[in-house]
Amino acid sequence: MYDVIIIGAGSSGSVLANRLSEDPNRTVLLIEAGPDYVEPKTLPFELINSHRNALKDHDWGLDYAPTQSQQSKLPRGKVTGGSSAVNTTIALRGLPEDYNAWAEAGNPGWEWESVLPHFKRLERDLDYGDNDDHGDAGPISIRRYPKSEMTEVHQAFLADADTLGYPECHDANAPQSTGAGPQPMNKLGRLRISCAIGYLAPARFRPNLTVLASTTVSRLLFEKKRCIGAEITSNEGTLQQVFAKLNIVSAGALLTPTLLMRSGLGPPDMLNAFGIETIESEPFVGQNLCDHPAISVVCLAKPGCNIDHDAPIIQTILRYTTERAEHRNNMQIEQLSYAGAPAGPARFAIAACLEYQYGRGSLQLTGPHAKDLPLISNHFCEDQRDLRALVEGLKDTLAFTQQPALRGMIDSISFPDPNRGSKDSDLAGLIQRFAGSGYHPCGTVKMGPKEDPSAVVGSSGELHRCDGLVVADASIMPQVPRANTNLTAIMIGEKISQDINRHPSHFGL
Repeated sequence: MYDVIIIGAGSSGSVLANRLSEDPNRTVLLIEAGPDYVEPKTLPFELINSHRNALKDHDWGLDYAPTQSQQSKLPRGKVTGGSSAVNTTIALRGLPEDYNAWAEAGNPGWEWESVLPHFKRLERDLDYGDNDDHGDAGPISIRRYPKSEMTEVHQAFLADADTLGYPECHDANAPQSTGAGPQPMNKLGRLRISCAIGYLAPARFRPNLTVLASTTVSRLLFEKKRCIGAEITSNEGTLQQVFAKLNIVSAGALLTPTLLMRSGLGPPDMLNAFGIETIESEPFVGQNLCDHPAISVVCLAKPGCNIDHDAPIIQTILRYTTERAEHRNNMQIEQLSYAGAPAGPARFAIAACLEYQYGRGSLQLTGPHAKDLPLISNHFCEDQRDLRALVEGLKDTLAFTQQPALRGMIDSISFPDPNRGSKDSDLAGLIQRFAGSGYHPCGTVKMGPKEDPSAVVGSSGELHRCDGLVVADASIMPQVPRANTNLTAIMIGEKISQDINRHPSHFGL
C-alpha cells in the first residue's frame, strides 16, 4: 500500500512526484508507460536534442481528425518527462486573462495572481529572473535567443514584423506582452530541459519514491465509488495490482480520459458498448477537447539561401490580435527555420496558430483494453468565429512573404498554391481542408464547480463524484490558454501538489 500513486510521468506527473515525495514519510509510486533513462549518459540523442521534435521512438502513435476530410498524427511523448521530453521546448505562459477566466468559471485559486507564484517557482529565467514577473531558482531553465544567434530566416522575420508595424516584444512571458520577438525556450544550448531532467532527476533517488517505467495501467480499481489503486501490466506481460490512499492520473489530455472511461467513468452507452461496468456516469469525460488550429505557409528558398536543418526550428514569435477579434493576442505566428527533409528542396515555413479557440472536439473509446487507442476528433474551424480568425491569421502570414527581408529569400510559395485563389472564401476552404493541430490538446476532463454539469473535477483536480482520485494535467483546463501548453501543465503540477501538501487530510492522506 502506497500513500500516493501517480499515473503518468509527464509535464504534470513528474512535478507531482517531486513535490509529493518531499515529505520523507509519504510513499509515492510513479508509473510510466514509456521507458525511463535513469543515467543521463543513457539518454538518447533525440531526447537531448532540443533543436527539433523527437517524434520517432518515444511516441504513442495517436491518430486524429483535425478536419472532416483528413487524418493526421498527433505526437505525444511516451517516456519519463512525457511530451516535455520530445517537444519543441517552447516555454510560453498563457495570458493573465486566461487564468482569470478559469477562476471566474468557478475555479477559485486559478486567477492570475494565484498561479503566478507557481510559474515563478518552476522557472529559472536566465534573462529576466531578477524581476517581479519571473523566477530565478526553479527546475526549468528558460532563455531566449539573441539576434546574433538567430538563423537568417528568423532575423528576416523580425525585420519584416517591424516593417509591418508590429511592436517589438523582448519578453513574451511578461503579463501584458504583445508583438514580435525572441521565443522563450526551456533549453540550455542544445539540451532540452524536460520535466524528467528538471523535476524527476533530483528526486528519483529518494527512498520513498518508486519509479515504475515501461508499465501500462490497464484500469483503475474501485471499491464502490472510491478509487483504491490500479491494475498494471509490465512490458513483459506481468499483471499485478497496486494500491494507494490517493490516486492521481496525469496521463495527459488524450490518455487520461481514455483511462477514466476504460475504468468505468464515462458515458454509460459508450462503456456498455465495450462491456465496461459503469462506476459513475460521467458523460463529459472525453468532451470539451480544446487545441490550437494551425496552418503553415511553406516557402521554397532561393538558391544560396542558407537553410540549416540542424538549426533550432523555432526561435521567434509574434503574438497579436487580429481584426475584429474579441480577445487579446488571439493569434500567434511563428517562423520555422526549415520545412521538409534535409535531402529535399530547401524550404522554410511560417505558421499561423489560432490561440483563442471557440470550437470543441471530443474523443471516444475504441475498445476496453489498454492497447485500444482513442478516436480523436477535432474538426477545427467548424465554428465560424474560429474560421474567420484563422483566415485573418493566414492572410497576415502571407503578408510576411511580401516584405523585403523574407521576399529576398523566397523563390516561390509551395503551399498554399497561389493559383488556387486568395479571396477570403478561397482561404477558408483551404483551412477547412488542411488545418492541423498546434499539438496542445487539453480540456477533456474539465475543471469546474460541482453544479456545472460539464465539470468532471473540482478546483484541486478531485473528481466530483468519486473519492480517492485526482486528475492533474492538461485535461483539466477549462479552456486552452493563449500559449503553448507545456508551462501551464507544469504549473498545474505545482499548484495541485501544493494543494495536497497543504491539506493532506482533504485528500485522504
